[in-house]
Amino acid sequence: MAAITKLLLLHSLSLTSRSQQTEKDGISGERWCTTVWSLPEEASLSLSFQVAGQGLGCAWLGQEEERKIERVVDAGPWILLRRFAGRFRGGDGTGDLENVPTDKLQTKPSGHVLPYVGVACLGAILFGYHLAVVNGALEYLARDLGIAKNTVLQGWVVSTTLAGATVGSFTGGALADKLGRIRTFQLDAIPLVIGAFLSATAQDVRTMIIGRLLAGVGIGISSAIVPLYISEISPTEIRGALGSVNQLFICIGILVALVAGLPLAGNPIWWRTMFAVAIFPALLMALGMAVCPESPRWLFQQGKLSQAETAMKKLYGKEKVAEVMHGLRAGGEGSTEPDAGWFDLFSKRYWKVVSVGAALFLFQQFAGINAVVYYSTAVFRSAGISSDVAASALVGASNVFGTIIASSLMDKRGRKSLLITSFTGMAASMLLLSLCFTWKSLAPYSGTLAVLGTVLYVLSFSLGAGPVPALLLPEIFASRIRAKAVALSLGMHWVSNFVIGLCFLSVVTRFGIGRVYLGFATVCVLAALYIAGNVVETKGRSLEEIERALSTAD
Repeated sequence: MAAITKLLLLHSLSLTSRSQQTEKDGISGERWCTTVWSLPEEASLSLSFQVAGQGLGCAWLGQEEERKIERVVDAGPWILLRRFAGRFRGGDGTGDLENVPTDKLQTKPSGHVLPYVGVACLGAILFGYHLAVVNGALEYLARDLGIAKNTVLQGWVVSTTLAGATVGSFTGGALADKLGRIRTFQLDAIPLVIGAFLSATAQDVRTMIIGRLLAGVGIGISSAIVPLYISEISPTEIRGALGSVNQLFICIGILVALVAGLPLAGNPIWWRTMFAVAIFPALLMALGMAVCPESPRWLFQQGKLSQAETAMKKLYGKEKVAEVMHGLRAGGEGSTEPDAGWFDLFSKRYWKVVSVGAALFLFQQFAGINAVVYYSTAVFRSAGISSDVAASALVGASNVFGTIIASSLMDKRGRKSLLITSFTGMAASMLLLSLCFTWKSLAPYSGTLAVLGTVLYVLSFSLGAGPVPALLLPEIFASRIRAKAVALSLGMHWVSNFVIGLCFLSVVTRFGIGRVYLGFATVCVLAALYIAGNVVETKGRSLEEIERALSTAD
């Protein structure tokens, strides 16, 4: 009953409870609440109804006082709405709210946050696009730039982006703390636009490498700022789903780059158009951020309370401002403690949680995702799939499909559970791939089994190891170290990515692909064990609650 009393007092509605009763549902065992109240004549307000998807019923009480009573259960919402309609239609002033779980009666957060997440995810699209666009274009640009026979320079064209991204990820964290999240997004558009332009118009390999370096700096900044901003503006109950959208849009960017390469066979200079296309999302991101609210948490930490309240109203609606402000104060977001420096990340106070963030990205990369993608074409050819585009599309589609599933499970199963399941599935898939290349008895079926192992590996990766680390990091880091700690962890991501890209072929040549895949399987098992013992569950908890819990644990 406390939940209802709190709701009525919070909304300052003159509702007088006439009778209250609780009972247990026979199927689910949940405790439900039945409440009947009277509505004074002077407070009579219009009533409207809306059904927002299966299992969600909303009733608005008031024209000026726009308040929502909701239930989030599997049963159809029309029962609740019909009972409201029968009582209030005709103005008899009596309402009956039945079968609402007492722990799920709450105000619903504003959906206005979704467009701002969409604008931020333009950076995620460019992240995936710039990483993948060179794969199809490399052969043609190498011919035009006179480096067709120089594999070293071709390698620089590819790997320079990773080097730039490493620099950008560290820079992004510092800029986000100093200038704010929105201004960092807008500055990020500068290297993205210039890098795409130079790559598209390059007449020599030097210009191309500079362009790829700048584009790398841009996507490095994006990799740090996009998950940070989404995490800080998302309502707690849907933060997991919105956070996984970042990885989904990275996958979409990769697919777009693959599709953009289809006309290359008939138009060898099409590669210039492929690079030029990336200019427009970067410009759109800079313009879109002009109307996006700054992170309320960053504003509050800077002592800009009125601006923080304005941002909260824009994101969640005015009825949520007091609740969010209370959470920020309870979490110490507005403390006078200055922002942490880089060396503070290695202090006893923060190192444990920072090391968890860095370890997640190291495990992600050393589990072999880039090696599997790199070898996917050869694997599919062994199974009779000769089209490189078909092979890449199958891997990309598996990645997108798995990420969509992950977004729906993130706030139900939890981050930790998805990570453990993901790395376990990756270990099993890697073991299957290793056996395909080492057991001669499997030779007649090796092609089919290798394709199955590759698809299952990518699917398992996209269920947790892919989307969860970038979402989890802003959740587990304290506010004063959040931007820099995210940047440091992503720096580990780019460094390990670069090392694997540099050493993978020589390691395969020395030990054989079967043993290398077995090594990746071992890393996946170690990752699952590490996560089980060191990662905290953050599902359904505000950033401030998580910060308090971790501080208490320390």
